[in-house]
Amino acid sequence: MTADAPSAPLPAQLGAVPETALWTLYQRAVEARRPDGVLRDPKAVELVDRIDYPFAERFGTSGTQAQLQALRVACFDREVADFLTREPRGTVVCLGEGLETQYWRVDNGRARWLTVDLPESVALRERLLPPGPRQRYLAADATALGWADEVDRDHGVLLTAQGLLMYLPPMRVRALIAGCAERFPGGSLVLDAVPRWFSRLTLSGRVRAHEYEAPPMPWAMDADERAKLRTASPGVASVRDVRPTGGRGPVGALLPLALTVPPLATRRPSVTVLDFAERSEPA
Repeated sequence: MTADAPSAPLPAQLGAVPETALWTLYQRAVEARRPDGVLRDPKAVELVDRIDYPFAERFGTSGTQAQLQALRVACFDREVADFLTREPRGTVVCLGEGLETQYWRVDNGRARWLTVDLPESVALRERLLPPGPRQRYLAADATALGWADEVDRDHGVLLTAQGLLMYLPPMRVRALIAGCAERFPGGSLVLDAVPRWFSRLTLSGRVRAHEYEAPPMPWAMDADERAKLRTASPGVASVRDVRPTGGRGPVGALLPLALTVPPLATRRPSVTVLDFAERSEPA
């Protein structure tokens, strides 16, 4: 911790969702500290150094877990960066963003960013990651879709739901996808999902990392089920798998097998892009 970066104490009691945001933040920072890390995230490192919280004692120090999280995050980064190449002044809407530091990794200096998260999470984010001139934080339920009226649509819209949908009931996931397809024609949604076997473990309280227990994840999707997402709405025009690349050591060696060889290829975590159809003009 540097002298010009005072510690930031956290509330004495954190709910499950804000603590999950701390867990993912810590994993990114662990990986980013490595000289051979698969993710550059100096903002995450800075934040972990500044927050007064027993990260290692609470979450452990698994380098493999940190690398896997970083590879997943990099999938989202690539999609956002590609969107900003096509639409430099576009709007990136981050649903349930927690303490994600993607803005500081891929922002192009021109785009607009909107974070939509629950009030408790937004309060924590405002305290630790104050928004810049082109960032806005909105305290709202992402599934209620009232936030959609706040989005600038003039230069294209990309929505992300990173580490969010698995915590929702399945019907709310379908409703959110349908609502986004209706409100953002021509836009896209990048989302991630845990496989069904992992969801079952969380529902029975059997996913622990050191002293941390993962919250229940009622929505899940095996990687070979992604096409079913089109049934959420006629407005879902296409579904695309986003696969992690790179990796080092055993993770790098096993990743190609995990992506192509059953049953690993079908029972792995996944990142998916849903492209929404343009709204047809009346004749």
